[in-house]
Amino acid sequence: MAQSAETSPGVSFGTDDETELILQSLEEFVEQEVKPIADDLGETLTNPRLGHEPNGRLTDEVLEARREVRRKSAEAGFYAMNMPEAVGGEDVSAVTWYRANKHLAKQDVPLASNVLAGPGGPKPLLAQAEGEQVERYLEPAMRAEKTTAFGQTEPGVGSDSPNMETRAERDGDEWVLNGQKQWITNAPYADFIQVFARTTPQEEAGRHGGITCFIVESDEYEIGSLNNAVGATGMQAEVHFDDVRLSDDRVLGSVDNAFYDAMSFLGLGRVEIGATAVGHAEWLLDEATNYANEREAFGEQIGQYQAISHKIARGRANALAADTVGLKCAWLLDQGEPAIAESSILKWFASNAFWEIADDVVQIHGANGLAEENPFMDRLHRARIQRVVEGTDEIQLNTIAKQYGVEM
Repeated sequence: MAQSAETSPGVSFGTDDETELILQSLEEFVEQEVKPIADDLGETLTNPRLGHEPNGRLTDEVLEARREVRRKSAEAGFYAMNMPEAVGGEDVSAVTWYRANKHLAKQDVPLASNVLAGPGGPKPLLAQAEGEQVERYLEPAMRAEKTTAFGQTEPGVGSDSPNMETRAERDGDEWVLNGQKQWITNAPYADFIQVFARTTPQEEAGRHGGITCFIVESDEYEIGSLNNAVGATGMQAEVHFDDVRLSDDRVLGSVDNAFYDAMSFLGLGRVEIGATAVGHAEWLLDEATNYANEREAFGEQIGQYQAISHKIARGRANALAADTVGLKCAWLLDQGEPAIAESSILKWFASNAFWEIADDVVQIHGANGLAEENPFMDRLHRARIQRVVEGTDEIQLNTIAKQYGVEM
């Protein structure tokens, strides 16, 4: 279990000057660069019937708006600022990255979620790129000229990823990749996918060994049905790999070691999810507070009724607790600690707090909370998704129990 280093400086709940400047700059960027793009598209961004094709795919104008925001953000130095300077990032701390993700989640501006690199952007796993991979994949991803996807989940394998059925077998100087992935975020639009495949049987390499990550370009695989999850319509899809031949220069990292590589970066992904959950939750609570102070029923502001005020109070307590865990987890990562237990606690607690808060805020707003033109149901859908992606609630609880000594 992660423990804070005795020699490291203590965590501060204050925001340092550099981070504060970044947050202010992000807010200005959203107002000056993102909001005009969102305003031009109007209801196309907020009405799912207008922003998607009949099969769920995002329309071309929405896709172009997302690309434009990413490119502008990369030019401004925000997009992948958590990545190492050696690959074109700013190497900002995990605490700063946490605060930035949370801050953007509180912005009630469509497209703001594209300002920082999400599932389709460069992550530490891609920073392992070498040789031609740097120029062909890493650098364009850092500039937001290309997007990627993380190909691990399969139709029959979700949390139990080491039992994946996708295989890559050696044939002369090449690898032959076969298999299917599902629920792959950004797959319909990615320029390349980082695909996990078993290259050595478990009997020889062990449960977590024998898995290799390959870079596969969009013209080498086939997109199947879109997996239109509520709250993420058009963003996930099945991906089929049929006798895809790949040379050694498509191996990302080392052969048979990809599972360990991916797990070493898992904490950062959970910090991002936790930050997003807290940011959305705080925005929802602000909206609920304003509504409770303005809306009247039975001759009183509805905030006067404990049925309303206690929902908001519980939400504030849970959001604050989640934020505290998020800062602690990010700080541990900055100290070089894996933060295994802490990142699972953050992922589980923040996601569930977001879900409960979103549900309560919909209830506080009554019929208005259900209205399509209001953003509350959209937040509720996002909250539900966050309890599944990057490890389900149950997986997080298992991890927490094991890290604290429970024999399972």
